Amino acid sequence: MLRTALALLIATSAAPTAAEVSFLSLPLDCTLGETCFIEDYVDADPTFAQHDYTCGLKSRDGHRGTDFALLDEDAMRAGVRVLAAAPGLVEAVRDGVADEPYTAEVAARIKGRECGNAVRIGHPNGYKTLYCHLKNGSLTVRKGDVVDAGKPLGLVGMSGQSNFAHVHLTVLKDGEIIDPFNPGASQTCGADTPALWRDMPGYDKAGLFTAAFSTSVPSLAHVQSGAARRDSARPDHDLVLYGFAFFAQTGDVVEFEATGPGGQILQASQTIDKGRAQLFRAQGRKAPSGGWPQGSYTGHVTLKRDGRILARRPATIRVE
Repeated sequence: MLRTALALLIATSAAPTAAEVSFLSLPLDCTLGETCFIEDYVDADPTFAQHDYTCGLKSRDGHRGTDFALLDEDAMRAGVRVLAAAPGLVEAVRDGVADEPYTAEVAARIKGRECGNAVRIGHPNGYKTLYCHLKNGSLTVRKGDVVDAGKPLGLVGMSGQSNFAHVHLTVLKDGEIIDPFNPGASQTCGADTPALWRDMPGYDKAGLFTAAFSTSVPSLAHVQSGAARRDSARPDHDLVLYGFAFFAQTGDVVEFEATGPGGQILQASQTIDKGRAQLFRAQGRKAPSGGWPQGSYTGHVTLKRDGRILARRPATIRVE
């Protein structure tokens, strides 16, 4: 069990005492921008606000790791391997936490196990890496195992405090959180010290705040406030899928896809004609004759640049 080791996640960010040699590899078996993407980075702001290491928007308040996300739960069900980012000794493991969307009920049940199914590895240089939210029953290592970089540890899941399929990688040194993109952890924008990555993942400041369903094309104000979001609809309602983007550039592409009880109901794309700091795009379908079949509908909005995935967000609505 991870026990007190998982409590390290509540430590505050701090800088290492000296520049370190880059030693980390990608912690999952995927291709960034094609079959996976980085959803969130370490929160570099010690206040109630948040920003990533570039002072960009890709973090959440108090976020203490890097989230490497799969495109959807279908990819998770197919199985994507979580890999050791560097050689080391497996110090702790935990399995047996269900893969399920995080709700208030789940929160009460898994208190103290928010990292979900997890592996912690100690490395010869004094760093530790912690891999969270692995798929239940998928772990392939045990405490005491010696692993090489690239060794499969398990599969990407959605266990613990998670609402999407991803692996959360936390890097620690002397009990403190280290941002592998900026180990210096200064308050300036951009990395001040060499990153810990052997092959530094690229960074794009553009992304998606959210994706959601509505029953009509919303206004920007309603998208920004959240008033446009609908969790349920009647069978005779139109269904509109929208994505709310930040720093999208001219020429970026927004893709829409949605499925329901009867199969696919939507697949379309739109090219951004003028980049803005904030914008949204929407695509919809009118209710068919006789109305939509009752049940759950799932959509995805993807933001791409030159064919590369920058961000992807899911959305759900129930017709009843």
